Amino acid sequence: MADQPKPLMPHATATWLVDNTGLAFEQIAQFCGLHILEVQAMADDLASSKYTGRDPVHAGELTQAEIERGQQDAGYELKMQRAPVEVTRTKGPRYTPVSKRQDKPDGIAWILRNHSEISDAQIGKLIGTTRNTIGAIRERSHWNIQNIQPKDPVTLGLCSQRELDAVVAKAAKSIVTDEDAAEPEIVVPGTSDREKLIEELRAERDSNQKAAAEAVQEAEAAAWLENKRAEEAGGEGQS
Repeated sequence: MADQPKPLMPHATATWLVDNTGLAFEQIAQFCGLHILEVQAMADDLASSKYTGRDPVHAGELTQAEIERGQQDAGYELKMQRAPVEVTRTKGPRYTPVSKRQDKPDGIAWILRNHSEISDAQIGKLIGTTRNTIGAIRERSHWNIQNIQPKDPVTLGLCSQRELDAVVAKAAKSIVTDEDAAEPEIVVPGTSDREKLIEELRAERDSNQKAAAEAVQEAEAAAWLENKRAEEAGGEGQS
């Protein structure tokens, strides 16, 4: 049953099961997707974090009959009654756990340094921050700017690699669209490099043709003059 879905709040659910049932630690660990030592620490009140118990029966994830069956057989694996519905946010800034909030400035600084094409609005949605904070980090007026070190937000756990890649791709596509929509440059005829080269080649061709025509004319004139001289020399010889 490794592919069975886990409770929406596994630690809180395990705490409730430890406090309110006679299930074996192994059964609770297996159902909640936790290590048995975590469940043992909860039972011994040695866990580093304290959780408020969450009733899986009330949540519809487990039935009382299933719990009783598990209490009668320590080797029985609990079956989930109904998979939890994941709660997703569709509006507003991304929620970031308290333990990760201190890392936000580092993640923002990394994006500003490595992906300047991403807009402030996109950064705010991706990281879960405000435009004022982004602007302060960009302008280096943030109150803690001396301690901010650019770090990959994926490594910091502020977003997933897929989410970051999607934002980068969207920002890049937006830039290309803006460039395509920009007003085309007006080129005055005869001023572009290509047209200048064509004009130069035409001028050179015309010059060559003119020189060739002049050479032919000079050759024809020289030949006529030579014939004329030959005729005159022949006439003098006969006389």
